[in-house]
Amino acid sequence: MALLVEKYGGTSVKDIGRVMAVAHNARKKIEAGHQIVMVVSAPGGMTDELIDKAKLISSNPSGRELDVLLSTGEQVSIALMAMALESIGVKAISYTAAQLGIVTEGAHNSAQIKKIDTANIKKRLDEGYVVIVAGFQGINHSGCVTTLGRGGSDTSAVAIGAALGAEEVDIYTDVDGIYSADPRIIKGSIKHETLSFEEMLEMAGSGAKVLHTRCVELAAKYNISIHLRSSFDWTEGTKVMEVQDMERTVIKGITATENLAKISVEGGNISLADTIGRISENGTNIDVITHNFEKGRCEISCILKEDYLEGALASIEKGEVSWRKDLSKVSVIGLGVKSRGTAASIFDILTRENIEIEAVSCSEINISCIIPATDSKRAQQVLHRELIED
Repeated sequence: MALLVEKYGGTSVKDIGRVMAVAHNARKKIEAGHQIVMVVSAPGGMTDELIDKAKLISSNPSGRELDVLLSTGEQVSIALMAMALESIGVKAISYTAAQLGIVTEGAHNSAQIKKIDTANIKKRLDEGYVVIVAGFQGINHSGCVTTLGRGGSDTSAVAIGAALGAEEVDIYTDVDGIYSADPRIIKGSIKHETLSFEEMLEMAGSGAKVLHTRCVELAAKYNISIHLRSSFDWTEGTKVMEVQDMERTVIKGITATENLAKISVEGGNISLADTIGRISENGTNIDVITHNFEKGRCEISCILKEDYLEGALASIEKGEVSWRKDLSKVSVIGLGVKSRGTAASIFDILTRENIEIEAVSCSEINISCIIPATDSKRAQQVLHRELIED
């Protein structure tokens, strides 16, 4: 008998047909002698609908009340799932995060899980129940409902898995695994059997949207494998897990981040600390920074999301400022890419394709190039073809 911790995303519970499909699959596992904890998201599209309703009333609703509203989506799913299981003869019980004692701290709409009381879960599992938990939510020390931010149900599932001592968490969605590139853009993309935590973090942070970075960080901290798979065909997907061999060079993914801008500041009276400090002081997330100092003049450039451009420009008080929009970041990800001449190959490929490189950033497992947005799709295709397919 195994303990199964499973998370079902919005597309997996978007309507009654999908809820019943999940319930029937769970019954097979119960009949095989397994115990199941399900972490469930709101039905597909419901969270966006709730946000839209809130904004019809207020353009800036309070974080506390928004959390109260958004947490209701998951309650719809857990109640329907419990009813579905009971209707086919499986004992099931649903819990909100407050009922279980999933304690969080931090700001509303982006809270962090600090403690989970597993006593109720363990008791109900021992009594033969499927335990169904509302993902994405918690309760703070003041008794207020909180939410974890978009993608938070993945984090809820891994946190519950860690609290229960699970070795693996299954995350079910509408895709059958993690691919070397976006299959909608790259027809030759390859589904991976395994990825390291480090590779998945880089892919998630560089545009791949299959897993949230917070859940991967938590899984790495507690060494819990994540198995991303489809609830539409139940086949084996991709496992994100600890990988020991850091010396091998295997390119696992080509990803892209769109809607970027570049700001350049030049002058004799500017400093890196002051300029970047002013740009980032209002929460602006800077992606890439370059710095050059020559003959008494300093040149600083940074890459950031276009949404932050106007505020960043307004914060700069010294130097000659120029900027450019419509940029993309294309990233090549895999263990060992920095130490095996991969960067030279990337630059050669993009140069041959007459694709301008605005800036470059590197880590041990990620080489990213800032290029014109109009060349993003072509860059992804040629890099994937030459570095992965060939």
